[in-house]
Amino acid sequence: QVELVESGGGLVQPGGSLRLSCQVSGFTFRNYSMTWVRQAPGKGLERVSAIDSGGEGTYCADSVKGRFTISRDNAKNTLYLQMNSLKPEDTAVYICAPGSCFSNNYPFKGQGTQVTVSS
Repeated sequence: QVELVESGGGLVQPGGSLRLSCQVSGFTFRNYSMTWVRQAPGKGLERVSAIDSGGEGTYCADSVKGRFTISRDNAKNTLYLQMNSLKPEDTAVYICAPGSCFSNNYPFKGQGTQVTVSS
């Protein structure tokens, strides 16, 4: 049974930082590219960042370049997203899923963790 559990979200002031985690089980994590996507209120899924099985990350969204860093620990079956210099427009539910920036859909994904950037 595939399971993805995100954590690490919360309320942070503009300019602050958060580190999100995604604990994975039910499939061979190290063999898959992984993606962070987000969904803001009233909007569709936005692809944020992806990382291949070898650990090379890429940005799906220009808006997070230089501020967010994706990483993974295959020994712990865990995906991370370090978010710095957060902006109010980063407010969303952040969700992890197997796939890449170019995946048409994400049939397996977690419930997400809420990130709210506000003063």
